[in-house]
Amino acid sequence: MQICTFRSRISFLCLLIFQQGVIVNAQTCPPNIDFETGTFNGWQCYLGTAEEVGRENVIDLYPVSSPTSNRQTMYTANTGNAKDPFGGFPVNCPNGSGHSIRLGNSSAGTEAEGISYEFTIPADQQVYSLIYHYAVVFQDPNHEQWQQPRLVIEVTNVTDNKRIDCSSFTFIPYGSLLPGFFESPNSSGGTPVWYKDWSAVSVNLDGNAGKKIRLFFKTADCTFRRHFGYAYIDVNSECSSEFVGTTYCNDDTAVNLTAPYGYQDYTWYNNSFTSVLSKQQTLRFIPPPPNGSSYAVTVVPYNGYGCVDTLHAVLVDSLTVNSFAGKDTLSCNKTPVPLGGNSKPGLIYTWSPEEGLSDPNVSNPVATPDRSTTYVLTTNHDGGGCLSQDTVTIVASIIDSTIQLTGSPFFCSDSGDSAILHVKPTQSIQWVMDNSPIYGANQPHFRVTESGSYYAFLVNRDGCNLSTKPQNILIEDPRPGITYPIVYAVNDLPLELSARNFGDTTIWSPGTSLNSITGFTPTFTGSSDQLYTILMKAKSGCVTIDTQLVKTVEKVEVFVPNAFSPNSDGVNDVLRPVVFGMKEIHYFKIFNRAGQMLFETSTLNIGWDGRFKGAPQLSQVVAWIMEGVGVDNRIYSRKGTSLLIR
Repeated sequence: MQICTFRSRISFLCLLIFQQGVIVNAQTCPPNIDFETGTFNGWQCYLGTAEEVGRENVIDLYPVSSPTSNRQTMYTANTGNAKDPFGGFPVNCPNGSGHSIRLGNSSAGTEAEGISYEFTIPADQQVYSLIYHYAVVFQDPNHEQWQQPRLVIEVTNVTDNKRIDCSSFTFIPYGSLLPGFFESPNSSGGTPVWYKDWSAVSVNLDGNAGKKIRLFFKTADCTFRRHFGYAYIDVNSECSSEFVGTTYCNDDTAVNLTAPYGYQDYTWYNNSFTSVLSKQQTLRFIPPPPNGSSYAVTVVPYNGYGCVDTLHAVLVDSLTVNSFAGKDTLSCNKTPVPLGGNSKPGLIYTWSPEEGLSDPNVSNPVATPDRSTTYVLTTNHDGGGCLSQDTVTIVASIIDSTIQLTGSPFFCSDSGDSAILHVKPTQSIQWVMDNSPIYGANQPHFRVTESGSYYAFLVNRDGCNLSTKPQNILIEDPRPGITYPIVYAVNDLPLELSARNFGDTTIWSPGTSLNSITGFTPTFTGSSDQLYTILMKAKSGCVTIDTQLVKTVEKVEVFVPNAFSPNSDGVNDVLRPVVFGMKEIHYFKIFNRAGQMLFETSTLNIGWDGRFKGAPQLSQVVAWIMEGVGVDNRIYSRKGTSLLIR
């Protein structure tokens, strides 16, 4: 059988009794059926899909070797008081167990999930029972019944291939609220969400000694990929006696006999069923009854999901209690440390001192002490007896992870500035740049010489380790200035200029004939030539100075040379239009005598180098056509011929 780690809790109760309620011995639970190892060991996980086949809902599952994230999810009691977002009930079953699971999720997509467990009842045990718990959440899109989301629970006698009907059923939302369900106030998207809080089902397996039993839980979305269904599962862990309180301390002043959690109704009787003792889940005796007294409780499941069952108990004053505070532990930088262990029903837990504890009255609080602390756990039975104590020491160790910077996080390499990082001295220091350790950088101070993201990995004498927050440093080299190509403007008509787009600030000087002296694209409107310097300052402080000459003309003009010689001598190597007062061209195209287009561009100052598909063309006369827009917003078209000279 494949093993799978799983997070659901089924309440499992092993009862071994005569019909008259006399206990024979305690039945050992199958390994990890209650998920108390925090794993899915012994459980088989499944994934699959739900689909409609011939007006029937078919859940097609296949086994997987391990649980799938967000499909089979484990919850632990000491991780907080998490609630289901739709139902508001606890995600961990409130039956005293340490772990529960969720099967499925709130994402739709015709997903289906399953989990199963098989065990064999001992051959000499003709009286045998178990209890599981479940909670359900699903949308009700009001599809046809066979298309709706669902939860399927199957309990099967595998040996005889016989389904145990009292404990096997299917939940399907369809048109109206199911018994025991409520509509979530958090429904979204216009589709109602129904939920059912944790409920218990007892499985009477009397007469099945030596038989193999299988528990199988399945969840499925709707068949249209749009609506979800999921469930929570749990099994009880109390297998050493019938239920909580059957064993008590000989120095108890009271006894609380508590039936399994999750039923709708409880009725307690004396041994002869001639007197009703209580209608509550817990039956309390003050003082305790004589050793060997027997009682019975009839449990009724919610709304018919399961069968009415009667459980028996014999009280024995043989209980012993051993406090378990946990192992001495190191807490680094107030990292939460779990104390104690799983709670056991019927016991009372008190921790001292209370400082630094999440809850001083549970079996397994979380400690975050400011200083090293020895905690004392006092445990006793809820009847007052069996007092026991244990201690645990939490060593609190703090690393100062403050990182300081001397200098600037941004500077230019020619400015004379610097950046030095500092941390407090500790046992071990390793500086890291861009997630890679820096060889030899092990001192409290580190001088940064190149751009990157820096932090220090620190270790103290107690063995605690911590990384500082990252510090980003930018060190730039200044870019050399350039001279832009001359641009031509028509007298008194606006022309947009353009600077290189880098740096945080840009200043044009002088401001003559410009609508703005800042920015990358000021507009020139003037009637005389002007030379501009453009000062660009980067975030690092690096300064670059470019130049731009603007010449003015009376009107828009376009010239294309009547000859060019692409011989790479730097003179007249490219055929391109020379424009005056043009702000853009739509196209410049060149053709040979056969009408084949040799070149095309729509970018100013770009021309043809005499090559076609990479091959130099022979001397010839070529034709060209050109169209563009002047600074006066008029369309200009030109055509002509030019001689290619080799």
